[in-house]
Amino acid sequence: MIILGIDPGYATTGYGVIRKEKSDLSAVDYGVITTPPTESLPVRLAMLDEALTALIKRFEPDSIAIEELFFNTNITTGIKVAEARGVILLAAIRECGKLYEYTPLQVKQALTGQGRAEKKQVQYMVRALLGLKSEPKPDDVADALAIAVCHANMLAYRQRTLN
Repeated sequence: MIILGIDPGYATTGYGVIRKEKSDLSAVDYGVITTPPTESLPVRLAMLDEALTALIKRFEPDSIAIEELFFNTNITTGIKVAEARGVILLAAIRECGKLYEYTPLQVKQALTGQGRAEKKQVQYMVRALLGLKSEPKPDDVADALAIAVCHANMLAYRQRTLN
């Protein structure tokens, strides 16, 4: 099974593609989709849609997991991220059809057993669970891989509870 995890953003969107075979997880590919700050937001959103659509077509994921929106104090940035997230949701449903959303708390809980875990703990677990030589950078990539791993864990949990 191929899972695409996405950490949404309008300037930088992290993605992580993992393979789940039984209880084994491995990283297939990961990176960021970036858009130039010199472009208008609508152009950046179109670029994001095009890049994400190409990524989905390239890896043909069985499901896509995305982080739910969480922002602290900067409402302007939050609105732009929400707009990017809308583009991502649309592309995911259009191209894959199987979309799952997780809160940051759920992702941390799934990876570390602690919903209030520090970012470094999550990065360490991503590296350990996927057998990576180093922690993926930037943080958007680590977060995207963490979201994919969270989804893999939730699938495994659902299978155990159904049997």
